[in-house]
Amino acid sequence: MTKIDTSRPESVLPTPSHTVGPFYGYALPFRGGEDIAPLGHPDTITVHGYVYDGEGVGLPDALVEVWGADPEGNVPAVDGSIRRDPASGGYVGRNGVEFTGWGRIQTDADGHWYARTLRPGARGDSAPYLSVCVFARGLLMHLFTRVYLPGDPAALAADPLLAGLDDARRETLVAREETAGTYRFDIRLQGEGETVFLEFT
Repeated sequence: MTKIDTSRPESVLPTPSHTVGPFYGYALPFRGGEDIAPLGHPDTITVHGYVYDGEGVGLPDALVEVWGADPEGNVPAVDGSIRRDPASGGYVGRNGVEFTGWGRIQTDADGHWYARTLRPGARGDSAPYLSVCVFARGLLMHLFTRVYLPGDPAALAADPLLAGLDDARRETLVAREETAGTYRFDIRLQGEGETVFLEFT
C-alpha cells in the first residue's frame, strides 16, 4: 500500500470534491475530433494554442469546439462528424471526404489544443473567423469566442465586432501566424489578456 504525504498540498491529487465541475473528459471527446478538414486537402490549416486559467496555468481537461464556414463562406450542411456504424453502433469517425466545419478537441495535460480545418471564407460584413466554444471545470456555462485569421488587414479593420473593441481587446481575438498555414490562438479565461467572450441573447 502506497502512503501519500498529505502534509504538502502539492503532493495530493485533486478530487472532484476539490474542484468545481462539471467535468468534460468523459464521453464527450471523440477520436479524430481535431481533424475537421478532409484527409489530405491541400488547403488545410492548423490552429492551435492553450486554454489558460486566471493564473496562467494550462487546463488539462477543457474542451474546445470549433465551427467554421467553408472557404467560400458557406456553412456546411452535411452529415455530422460523429458517425456510427449502423450494424454495431460503434463510432466510425468522419468519412474523410466531406467537410462538416465542426470539431471537438480535448486539451492535453498542458492545456494545449489544436484543430486542422479549412480556412473559412467571409460571411456578410464579417472578416473570416472560426467560432469557438470553451467548456472547462469551474465554468457553469460554456464560453463563446471567435478566432480571426490574419492575412487581410482591411477586412479585419472593417469587421463590426473587431471595430468596436480597443486595440488590446481586439488582439485577443486575432490568431498569430507562426508559419504558412499554422496559427497560434491562446484562450485566457480571465485575468491579464483575458480573451473577449461573446454573449448571445
